[in-house]
Amino acid sequence: MDVTPNVVTILPIANIRVINPRTRNKKSFRELVESIEKIGLKRPITVAINHHAGDEPAFNLVCGQGRVEAYKTLGQSEIPAIIIEASEEEVLIKSLVENCARRQHNALDLLRDIGGMKERHYTDAEIAKKTNLSVEYVRGIARLLAQNEQRLLRAVEAEQLPLSVAVDIATVPDEDVQDALQKAYERKELRGRKLLIAKRLVENRRRRGKGLRVHLAQKATSAASLLRAYQQDTDRKRILIRKAEAAKNRLLFVTHALRELLSDERFHDILEAEGLSTLPKNLSNRIRKGEIA
Repeated sequence: MDVTPNVVTILPIANIRVINPRTRNKKSFRELVESIEKIGLKRPITVAINHHAGDEPAFNLVCGQGRVEAYKTLGQSEIPAIIIEASEEEVLIKSLVENCARRQHNALDLLRDIGGMKERHYTDAEIAKKTNLSVEYVRGIARLLAQNEQRLLRAVEAEQLPLSVAVDIATVPDEDVQDALQKAYERKELRGRKLLIAKRLVENRRRRGKGLRVHLAQKATSAASLLRAYQQDTDRKRILIRKAEAAKNRLLFVTHALRELLSDERFHDILEAEGLSTLPKNLSNRIRKGEIA
């Protein structure tokens, strides 16, 4: 099959194999499904040709498992994709890198996207529709971004501080911040642990400024660390396979033992005497055939 770089192709979902599956947050997945249903797919998935699949075209998923599952949930049978040339080992590594990148994603970047759309002259209502957020939330975030209130933004994203309180803190003079906290307490927006967190946040903001320190000397991701992560992921899957095989062997033994016992007339008489001579039809059929699944 000829591959044209950066050209989007419509592929049957049934022909796409996920070779490095991962679990996902149910809430985030539900939001992804709702976003695709409302405004469509923002970015095509990436796949590689599976050259070992025979005559029918088949593909290994590089990145986009969530988008594929969302399309299935929405009843779609095809999905836009970009096809690349890569071996199965390269696909696994690329998929692992993608997962690592997702885990290191900074939630503050998502909030800055709102600021980017404001700079491109999107209205608050348009941004709210595209991001599946309320207009009030978008308006508040845009205000905090305009004032470079990174500490407050992170607290809002971590649900440590209500957005309305963060906006109040950002818009009043420093000497009136405590009054803003008191009013939030009276409105029952800040109580208990959240009030303590807010006070500590306000003090850090006063002493260290609105922005967050960026650690530039972060350890760069090396080829060795990627290979180590890939090896750990491979070892974990091998252990799962061994456990599955062990469970299968135990079930085979149990199935064989039950079949032998049920063929014994004396054992059958005992079961009848105890009122235990019947089994669910499906289970009985499987035991007779020696099936375990």
